[in-house]
Amino acid sequence: MKVAFYNTKEYDSAAFGNGDPLEITYLQHTLDAGTAKLAAGHDAVCIFVNDRADAETLKVLHEQGIKTIALRCAGFNNVDLNAAKELGITVVRVPAYSPEAVAEFAVGTILTVVRKYHKAYNRVREGNFLLNGLVGFNLQGKTIGIIGTGKIGMRTGKILSRGFEAHVIAYDPYPDSAGAQEAGITYVDLKTLLSTADVISLHCPLLPSTKYILNKETLAQTKPGIVIVNTSRGALIETDALIQNLKSGHVSAVGLDVYEHEEEYFFKDGSGTIMHDDLFSRLLSFHNVFVSGHQAFLTKEALDAIAQTTVSNLDDISKGKDCPNVVRA
Repeated sequence: MKVAFYNTKEYDSAAFGNGDPLEITYLQHTLDAGTAKLAAGHDAVCIFVNDRADAETLKVLHEQGIKTIALRCAGFNNVDLNAAKELGITVVRVPAYSPEAVAEFAVGTILTVVRKYHKAYNRVREGNFLLNGLVGFNLQGKTIGIIGTGKIGMRTGKILSRGFEAHVIAYDPYPDSAGAQEAGITYVDLKTLLSTADVISLHCPLLPSTKYILNKETLAQTKPGIVIVNTSRGALIETDALIQNLKSGHVSAVGLDVYEHEEEYFFKDGSGTIMHDDLFSRLLSFHNVFVSGHQAFLTKEALDAIAQTTVSNLDDISKGKDCPNVVRA
């Protein structure tokens, strides 16, 4: 099977190598309707979170003879599944690669914004060793709310509960009671989580039901001084509402590894260009906001697991086997 590998970064090609038994063509371009023509002569494309596989792009891919789209990630909100089904394009994904990678990064982000590591680092680099403004709080005994208890959310909750002795509560429309008990997590309804948590960490997929799960109304239900961390999908948070709550002081700190309009900026070097997204510029201006560039997944273990599962998915498809990771509309 010949695969056009979009949005290639150095760490991708290092993890996938020659892709045996696949024939991989590495492309640096992001997939969209314009670049889809580069897939001509291939059987499949492999894409990441910010590649665009909307109906228009899928039509062009279909015209190039593409039969399969392999996502090298768990999320599939960037693929129009109904259009793919109509065109006879099979979509596969990597449902789990290293939940520990993202969970550990989420906990690290909580510690960063609570203990102000990012501010301390910048100060010391400038020779400023004053501690004023760096007061944080212990996680031990605090109430931490986890929204979404898939493998990553459950692992994050377990680290915080068992490792930090925090009181971890969670909301999920499909609770895993046995897993929660083992992890030291207590399920509550969303309203209770919002009103009682000192820290909220988001770990749910981006679906119509979860888009802007933190918005003007739900943020108003949170405790004054709430800390928010998002390592899942950017559009789980309504950015304008978040900014208003940062300005008022209701939200005391934010850690983001994702942003709802990140595709224009993330995974690229934009240091020599002007940022035209006024909301993102305003968000970055707050001293109590820490932003990283969608790197929570970026560990050697995770990259190796992504490569192994992606190659296995495509190999199954090429041999006509049932693939367990097909995404259906």
